[in-house]
Amino acid sequence: MSRLRGNWATLLLPIADDDSIDFDRLDVEIDALINARVDGVYSNGTAGEFHNQTEAEYDRIQELLADRCTAAGVPFVIGACHPDPLVSCNRIRRAARLTPDAIQVILPDWVPVTDSEAVDFLSMAADAASGAPLVLYNPPHAKRVFAPADLGAVLRRAGSAVRGVKLADGDAAWYSAARQHLTDWAVFVPGHDLATGVREGVAAGAFSNIACLSPRGAQLWTDWMSSNLPAALELERRIRVFLDTYILPYRTDSGYSNAALDKLLAAIGNWAPVGTRLRRPYRWIAEAEADHLRSVARASIPEIFQG
Repeated sequence: MSRLRGNWATLLLPIADDDSIDFDRLDVEIDALINARVDGVYSNGTAGEFHNQTEAEYDRIQELLADRCTAAGVPFVIGACHPDPLVSCNRIRRAARLTPDAIQVILPDWVPVTDSEAVDFLSMAADAASGAPLVLYNPPHAKRVFAPADLGAVLRRAGSAVRGVKLADGDAAWYSAARQHLTDWAVFVPGHDLATGVREGVAAGAFSNIACLSPRGAQLWTDWMSSNLPAALELERRIRVFLDTYILPYRTDSGYSNAALDKLLAAIGNWAPVGTRLRRPYRWIAEAEADHLRSVARASIPEIFQG
């Protein structure tokens, strides 16, 4: 499982004006991610709009990603997330046939699960995965968000199929608890906190929002964390200032989703024809906003745009 580390770029769905997925643009995007030489590519996270696809679209996305990444020798993780546990398990079975490096899952989300129900679902997911490793995605907006101690207890009861966890980090106390309870799993922290996660000895990597902004720049920054951690931490400080000042207000003041923010970042980076549009009914940020912010981003964090 040494490939389950580092800077992972998310597959964002280009949405056409008629609300369909533009698979031609998606193909170009996958090429760009492969050419950026990121540590891995993953599909169907929140920013990949897993919650707003048909099953036929789901299969086509995963097959395209698997074909391209396998041919290029690039690690890939398939998201089989769905609020419905039965749909999720069916997605896991189909994803496993494509031999990804791991399959990402979320806990059932319409009714919050108890600890025992979480363990049972992960057992169901493991059976469906037929030996493929699992990554549990437990985001801040989940109906059941686990503290490190509780999450470690659930994962130990669930067996060996879960190899990684993707979750929000926290303060020094959170990192202390993570070091105590989550060392048996690859921990993926938010992209903009990756240098801190490495410094704290917790993070194996990130399914990265910074890779939305620039997959190549996020990879260069990740590589710094092995060769020049103080410089990586200083860049992280400026990344946070840029995000807090120019990006997060779209969520806190205007109510846009994290998926809308990630697509805005991709439009600012302008590395592939993703576009900012989300699938209805979800609101997206006008591309003109990205045009305005592009020069600000390049002046604030120029290292992310190198190459």
